[in-house]
Amino acid sequence: MDPQKKIAVLGSTGSIGVQTLDIIAEYPDRFRATVLVAGRNVELLISQARQHRPNLAVIADESLYPTLRDALAPLGIETAAGADAITDAMERDDVDTVVTATVGYSGLAPTLRAIDAGKQIALANKETMVVAGELVTRRLDNSPSRIIPVDSEHSAIYQCMAGEESSTVKKLLITASGGPFRTRSIDELSSVTVRDALAHPNWSMGAKITIDSATMLNKAFEIIEARWLFGITPDRIEAVVHPQSIVHSMVEFTDGSVKAQLGIPDMHLPIRYALGDASRLATNRPGLRLQDYDRLEFFRPDTEKFPLINMAYYALERGGNTACVINAANEIAVDAFLHERIGYLDIQRTIESTLNDVPFIASPGYDDYVATNTLARRIAEEHTKSRFDKKR
Repeated sequence: MDPQKKIAVLGSTGSIGVQTLDIIAEYPDRFRATVLVAGRNVELLISQARQHRPNLAVIADESLYPTLRDALAPLGIETAAGADAITDAMERDDVDTVVTATVGYSGLAPTLRAIDAGKQIALANKETMVVAGELVTRRLDNSPSRIIPVDSEHSAIYQCMAGEESSTVKKLLITASGGPFRTRSIDELSSVTVRDALAHPNWSMGAKITIDSATMLNKAFEIIEARWLFGITPDRIEAVVHPQSIVHSMVEFTDGSVKAQLGIPDMHLPIRYALGDASRLATNRPGLRLQDYDRLEFFRPDTEKFPLINMAYYALERGGNTACVINAANEIAVDAFLHERIGYLDIQRTIESTLNDVPFIASPGYDDYVATNTLARRIAEEHTKSRFDKKR
């Protein structure tokens, strides 16, 4: 039996993907990257493939395929392009574990295929559970697959619940840094810039998730994800603002005790834990020194200043395709904000307008999610264009 775990990294050129490859390189006897998948960053994908020598490298943007093929053909590395190639790669015999490190809706189809193929999944794409958490959990019920979360908050909860009976869990407490605007007034938010929103105080992340942190919609998404990952009802999941980002989340139990997972704000830790099948792999990377922190603070989130956090409870209560609409509209709105076509507060307005314009589907199947995502994105584009025209 091959002692190396064979890993497919979806989103290998993004922040989580790059850190995943760091860990694979750190433990060459345990892990091997057999499939690398990227969106458009073909030059970095080529560089990663030259270093890690996967069996297959896939680029989502088909126009970039000739560049990838010509660079890797001399190395004997198989290449492919497009969404279907990415999804099909999930069934390969040379893949044991799939790290879904893509951003947004694009993670759904390959994750579902990986579940159907019985692969283990290290889930860093929260949108998969946000968009179609009910569908994903149904698929898992009929598959040997297991999801180990990579998001720091859900990894923390997963670790805190290890060895505990689910019946003893009273509440999940998901921590939030508060983002770059925690101390700003509501009035100040109308004039924040892209540069302001990307200046996260603690974490180094991709642009999209950094903006989601600034609006705190990422915390709404994490509440939705936690509901499906852990089978906990929404009324027992809360967000807690913790500016130091040392406590990554907590679980309160019925006996009144609270377990917390602590660590420095470094995604290598939850990635390593997931790749190691929820085991502790020794590392020389620096760890937490509590003596370096003179206080650990916790606050209730300001839902007046960050109303998008309440989208979690609205989406879970309404159900159906609601969260799919919210995610699609947010992806379009965040992209428009990053390209300075709309303002920061227009992100929320775009989501709300799109929700009003997309028909509600109470019991969606996979095709309904696909159709909802397509329609919501088109409508959100129209709303952002309208706001841009007014802005000019």
